[in-house]
Amino acid sequence: MPYSTGLLEVKPDYFHRPNFKEVAPKVVKMKGKHLVTGAAGMIGLHLVKRLVEDGCDVVGVDNLSSGSRRNIRDVSGQFEFVEGDCRDMGLCRKLVKGKEYVWSLAANMGGIGYITAVGADIMHDNAMINLNMLRMAMECEVPYYFYSSSACVYPKYRQTEATVPALKESDAYPAEPDEFYGWEKLFAEKVCEAYARDYEIRIRVARLHNVYGPAFTAFDRRKALRHPQPEFTIWGDGEQTRSFLYIPDCIEGMLALMDSNYDQPVNLASDRSISINDLAKIIIKISGKNLKPKHDLSKPQGVRGRNSDNTLVKQVLGWQPKVSLEVGLTETYHWAVEHFAELEGI
Repeated sequence: MPYSTGLLEVKPDYFHRPNFKEVAPKVVKMKGKHLVTGAAGMIGLHLVKRLVEDGCDVVGVDNLSSGSRRNIRDVSGQFEFVEGDCRDMGLCRKLVKGKEYVWSLAANMGGIGYITAVGADIMHDNAMINLNMLRMAMECEVPYYFYSSSACVYPKYRQTEATVPALKESDAYPAEPDEFYGWEKLFAEKVCEAYARDYEIRIRVARLHNVYGPAFTAFDRRKALRHPQPEFTIWGDGEQTRSFLYIPDCIEGMLALMDSNYDQPVNLASDRSISINDLAKIIIKISGKNLKPKHDLSKPQGVRGRNSDNTLVKQVLGWQPKVSLEVGLTETYHWAVEHFAELEGI
C-alpha cells in the first residue's frame, strides 16, 4: 500500500524497488591500503562503503565544501576520515604515503549553474589538487592511481543538437571542452598521461557522465520531493539530452578499470540518451504527484545534447550498466523521501 511522508504519497509498486546493495552485482574486490579524496561526496561515499565492505584499509579525505560527514556516518569508525584540503601539498604527501591505491575524486565542482558562473576558482583549485596528488603519487611510488575525469572534456561543437551522435573517447580532440571545468579536466588528463609516461605510474582515467544516486548532498534539483514549494522548474526548454549512470554501476566500473590493463581515458556512462523533459516525467511518475513542470529559458542548460558511446568500455572492461534509469531513480527517490529531514542543500 502507499505510504505518506507528509509531503507526498509514494506507490512503491509502480516500479520494482530493488535492494540497493544488490542492484549491481559485485565484480571486482580489492584489498590493500586505499586513499579516497572527495570521500564525503556522492561518488566518494559509495566507493568508501564498497572498499570497507571488501575489507580494505581505507583513508578518506574531504574539505566538506560540498561533501558532508552525514554521507559517511554509516561507515564511521570503519575507516579513517580526515577533514582536509588537497590543495595543501603537505597534507597530500602525508595521506598518499604508504598507500597502494589512490582514488582522486576531489574537485571544486557543482551543477550547470555553478560551472557556468565560476571559472577561475574551478581551474585554480582543481589544477592544484590534481598537480599535488600526482606529484605525491610519483614521490611515494603509489602502484595504482585513479583519476575521475568528466564528459565535460568533450567538444562543444560535437554537442550542438539534442540528437547528437554518441561520444567516443577519440572525439575529445580537436579540443573545445564544455566550460572551464571541462578544460581543467582535459588538462588533468594530459598531466596523468605525462606522469604515466615519465614516471611509469599505473594511472587509470574514467570520463564519468552524470552519475546519480543516494547522498545527503545530491538533491538540490529533486523538485518533486517538496513541490509545490518550490515549483518543479526545468532549466531551458527541457529538450536537451543527457545519459545518467546509477552509482552502483559507476562503482563497479571504477573498480573494473582500476583492476584492468587499459591505460587510456574511457567513458563510464549509460548510453541511453534521454531529454530532461522525459527525465522529469519519470521522476514525477515515481512521486505519484500531479505535477506540471515549468521551464525557465533564462537559466543555463549546458550543451544541447550529450550521450556516451560505450563500445570501448565494453571491449576493454566487459562492463556495461546493469540498472535501468527507472529502477535507479525509483530507488534514489524512495531513499530521498525516507531521509528527507536530513537532506542538505535543497
